[in-house]
Amino acid sequence: MSSPSAPDPSRRTVLATGSVLGGTLLASGLPLTQATAADRPETAPQAGDPWRTVLDDADLVWQRMPTAWYEGPFLGNGLLGSGIYAEPGAASTAVRFNIQHSEVQDHRPEFGSLFGLARLPIGYFTLEPVGAITGLDWRLSLHDAELTGTLTTDKGTLTLRALIHNDRSVLAVEVTASEGERGFRWVFHPADAISPRAAFKPLPDGYQGNPPAQVADHDGITAAVQALLAGGQHVTAWRERARGRTRTLYAHVAHSYPGTTALGRALKAVRRAEQLPYSALAVDHRAWWHAYYRKSFLSLPDARVQRFYWIQLYKTASAARRDAPVMATSGPWLEPTPWPNTWWNLNAQLEYWLIHGSNHLELDAITRALSEFRDNLAQETPTPYRADSLGIPRTTDPHLVNGAASTLMGYGVGVPGQDPPTPEVGNLTWALHNVWLSYRHTMDRSILQDVLFPLLRKAINYYLHFLEPGPDGKLHLPATFSPEYGGDSRDCNYDLMLLTWGCRTLLDSAELLGIDDPLTPRWREVLAKRVPYPTDANGFMIGADIPFAKSHRHYSHLLAVYPLYEVTGRTPDERALIERSLAHWVGFEGALQGYTFTGAASMSALLGKGEDALGYLGELMTRFIQPNTMYQESGPVIETPLSAAQSLHDMVCQSWGGVIRVFPALPAAWADLVVHDFRTQGAFLLGARREDGATRWVRLVSEAGAPCVVRHGIAGPVDIRDGRGRPLHHTDVGDGIVQVALHKGESALITARGDRPDLTVAPVRPNEDAPRWGLPHI
Repeated sequence: MSSPSAPDPSRRTVLATGSVLGGTLLASGLPLTQATAADRPETAPQAGDPWRTVLDDADLVWQRMPTAWYEGPFLGNGLLGSGIYAEPGAASTAVRFNIQHSEVQDHRPEFGSLFGLARLPIGYFTLEPVGAITGLDWRLSLHDAELTGTLTTDKGTLTLRALIHNDRSVLAVEVTASEGERGFRWVFHPADAISPRAAFKPLPDGYQGNPPAQVADHDGITAAVQALLAGGQHVTAWRERARGRTRTLYAHVAHSYPGTTALGRALKAVRRAEQLPYSALAVDHRAWWHAYYRKSFLSLPDARVQRFYWIQLYKTASAARRDAPVMATSGPWLEPTPWPNTWWNLNAQLEYWLIHGSNHLELDAITRALSEFRDNLAQETPTPYRADSLGIPRTTDPHLVNGAASTLMGYGVGVPGQDPPTPEVGNLTWALHNVWLSYRHTMDRSILQDVLFPLLRKAINYYLHFLEPGPDGKLHLPATFSPEYGGDSRDCNYDLMLLTWGCRTLLDSAELLGIDDPLTPRWREVLAKRVPYPTDANGFMIGADIPFAKSHRHYSHLLAVYPLYEVTGRTPDERALIERSLAHWVGFEGALQGYTFTGAASMSALLGKGEDALGYLGELMTRFIQPNTMYQESGPVIETPLSAAQSLHDMVCQSWGGVIRVFPALPAAWADLVVHDFRTQGAFLLGARREDGATRWVRLVSEAGAPCVVRHGIAGPVDIRDGRGRPLHHTDVGDGIVQVALHKGESALITARGDRPDLTVAPVRPNEDAPRWGLPHI
């Protein structure tokens, strides 16, 4: 946290950008530039490749049979997904390979996003040995995104390799059988094409499931064709090919609406894939994954946490791509769930935070989807306000459509001061904060100009229709809903906090873009006259009418603290307010869930409390994270483990407010830590190393020429040198913060004066061993 002597750059300075970086950066990153062999961290494999070392160490293993989605291996490429575990009720005779796809959905908007537009289950394969299963030894290789191992039965063994091909979206499973197991078989089980919510909630009047899938042979390839009542189809096609003692299953899923082209596309994909033996198919698949991981590096001395972190990077790339649908609550691995679509009052936002620091903007589906489907957002806004406003419902399909709105079928955009429907109105503004993060971490002006500014302008305009002056001369909001507390409140903090951030960001963006917007005076008026955030003796309230007085998993009333960083503890009173609010929030047991503890960890990291942050993550791991690092609340939900990776980022580096803070909230036990190519706001790539509890060196590469202000954490006088070892001009502004003049493509290395540390990227030693994730031997 900055002291009063720290620089307080204007928002204009913070937002200032260099040139547009474009798609090459977002797709593959930029190499380190202008660094000599002496000054640049070593990224080529040396005695041991550091990426391979940490990834191999993080592999999940199974020596016991997983019995559910949250225990077993999982494969995916953002579209096709497979969770692997014992067939329920037949654990000794069959292993299930689920087949699900993030594009497969129904198309009946009259039944809402949770029934009529819901994701639809596809089905699963069972691998059925000849004998009874007596044991297994599996390993999920993160490095290769591949499951390998053996299945042992009382008749022999099955040795398998499995992947979902990154580019082809083909599930390939190669099985080599011993003599007694040569008669094993694959069986496909089509699922009923009905919303998974039907298992949890009553069906809407008039809703019926789609007809059964039709399974038929097509010149040697089998296909299950699922026709939809609304038109269109999804198709699962597969074929098994024998080569010597091995047999390989190739399966592909295609979806089409309103046409029926899915069958032809699915057959074609299988025909192309089956021409290649498994080993050949794996070559370019593995190459993509190897390049993916090398975009950043993190190693810390807590073995369990380090493994968890790298698994989340694997999970994210298995579930997300820029051109794939925004992740639904369970990613591509659809299971029975009351939440069979995308949720926008927290889930989607948390799912994508980790892509920024880990340098994986190629996975940013939120920016792409909000831009591509902005016209649908207008249609989801209440009719009287569509001309100049936008909103996003609590739930949508991949095209950001909710359809019919009701508490049963899907939650629409409400109207402040009215109920029903529930007046939940801030979700689009919060989603656009993710877009703002993508802009700030790349400084790509096109994101700001083409997506963030025009959409945020209309999202905030919706609020402006309802703001009204009170007797106190302040601007007030009518009653709105704070996710998911219950009840409507005037001056709801969720909305006031988002409104404040939105107006401030619009003013700064308009200035940067050179836009003389007619709404500028109104945005300034909001910031000047907006009623203060409602508080009481316990901290932030839900709103003026509702104190925070019961257990509540969501931090919707605390967004100004995190992730908006509008209230950061700049004064002792403000810091005390944050501490009081945080303690009161987590002090109620009963409704707390996993993401409660990731939010609390990140807020603790903001305050520089590394021990508290680690404690909250420990609570998460102990109470909520499942054997394969998945998470569930009534059904599978994916956001919490991914947001835990972001909490770890917040402990390692923070870059809000125009200051890069290196190692701001590390616990004492993490005396050694290394980070490489961590992406910060301002489009910098950060490398740094901590040894024996002290920061040894910090290196920053500028991709956009933005202002570089860094709290480096190195005690005493420092040397700052460029990529050729020459002293760099810098200004010491006190409190361990320096301002360095860096142009686009230039780098700065910060060390203690006279120190010449080893800059090699290498893993740190763990403090102690820890069990692997998965189901190892007890």
